Amino acid sequence: MNMHFYRKLPIPKDVKEEYPVTQAMEQVKQQRDEEIKAVFSGKSDKFLLVIGPCSADHRDPVLDYISRLRRVQEQVQDKIIIIPRIYTNKPRTTGEGYKGMLHQPNPDDAPDMFKGILAIRDLHMSALKDYGFTCADEMLYPENHRYLSDL
Repeated sequence: MNMHFYRKLPIPKDVKEEYPVTQAMEQVKQQRDEEIKAVFSGKSDKFLLVIGPCSADHRDPVLDYISRLRRVQEQVQDKIIIIPRIYTNKPRTTGEGYKGMLHQPNPDDAPDMFKGILAIRDLHMSALKDYGFTCADEMLYPENHRYLSDL
C-alpha cells in the first residue's frame, strides 16, 4: 500500500479517556446491546435492520440521516431494531484513492489517521448521545475496533 508514517497513534485507552462516553451513553449502549442479543438468541421476534449509506464521508449528512432514522425507529420499535450504518472505511485494492473518513476525515485535505480516529469517534458518539443509536461500522482494520469498542 502507498502509506507514509507521520506520527505514532495514541493507544485506544488514551483516546477513550480524552473523549469519554457518559454514563447515560453507556446505559443506552447496554440496553441496545441487550435488545440486539435477544434477537440473535431467539428471545425476541423483532427484526434487525442495518441500514445506511455505503460511505460516511461527511458528519452533517450522516447525522441528518440518523435523525430521520430515529423518527422511523419510534414508529416501528415494537417490530424492528434499526442499526444505522456508519461505514468510515473504503476498501481499495491497490491502496490508491480516497480510503474513507478514518484515513481522511475531510476528503479535500491530506490523509490524517489520527484526525480520522477522532472524527469517527465523534460521529459515533453523536449518534449515541443525540439519537440513541449504536451503529454499525466497517472495520477493514480490526485493530481500529478498540477505538470504538465502548460505542
